[in-house]
Order: sequence, then C-alpha cells, then structure tokens
Amino acid sequence: MQALAMFDKFKNLPAGRQLFSFAICKTAPYFSSIHPLIEELKPQYVRVSIKKKRRVENHLKTVHAIAMCNMAELAGGLMTDASIPAGYRWIPAGMTVQYLKKAKTDLVAVSDGSAIDWTQEGNIVVPVDITDTNGEKVFHADITMNVRKDKA
Repeated sequence: MQALAMFDKFKNLPAGRQLFSFAICKTAPYFSSIHPLIEELKPQYVRVSIKKKRRVENHLKTVHAIAMCNMAELAGGLMTDASIPAGYRWIPAGMTVQYLKKAKTDLVAVSDGSAIDWTQEGNIVVPVDITDTNGEKVFHADITMNVRKDKA
C-alpha cells in the first residue's frame, strides 16, 4: 500500500512517473537493470514498460528472457502490494513463465488482479502478460504470491 500512496503523490507531477520508478529501483536495486517505467498503478492493476536497449538484449538482439522475468516480478509485486488489504504482507513464492515469441521491440507488462480474491491468505497466483509494440503477447507469467496477515 505504501507504493500506491507514493505513486498517487508522484503521478501527476512533471516526470513524476520517472521519479517514482527511480525510487522503486532504489528500494529494490535489481529492478534498475531493466530501467522500468511504472506507467499506471492502482489496486488490482499495474502497467510497466521498458525500452529495448542493448542492456536488456541477448545474443539474438531480442529482449532477454530474464529481463522479462524481472519485469514480470516488478509488475506482479507492485500490483499485489497495491491490492492486498491493510495489515497484510506478501512475498513471491514461485513463478512459472512462458516465452511465447521473440521480443523485438519495447515492451509493456500488465498485471490485472481483478479476478483475484484479495481477502484470502496463502498462495495467490498473480498473472502478468508482456506485449510488444504491436500488441502481441511475447511472454506470460503466473507468479505465486504468499499473502498473510502481518503479525506485527
């Protein structure tokens, strides 16, 4: 929920989304390897984009599979954080991915949690789809998030 409150403060400022994305990468530094832009964040929904640049490419000059995994974990985690009730916490417990086609362009990851019951505890499967600039799905992830009431 803290990420959502911060995003809401930044989103309408000039370069606010870039500043928010930078702050997220400072909190979880590994995400900075893909230089993400968090474009939209609200309960049950997030949209994250990356540019296809050399730093995220593989030997085939397409976006590297692990860069897409990183993008999916960022999207799924932010959406989960924005969706769980106050007093709950979460941690990723696993991820199953499908590489559907070569990622030859900039990418957008969307995690839509509107079909998830956010009041339940335990393992919740969070879907993330990544599409290219033609709107074609290049990657899908199902991320298992372990959600619990915070005991603190």
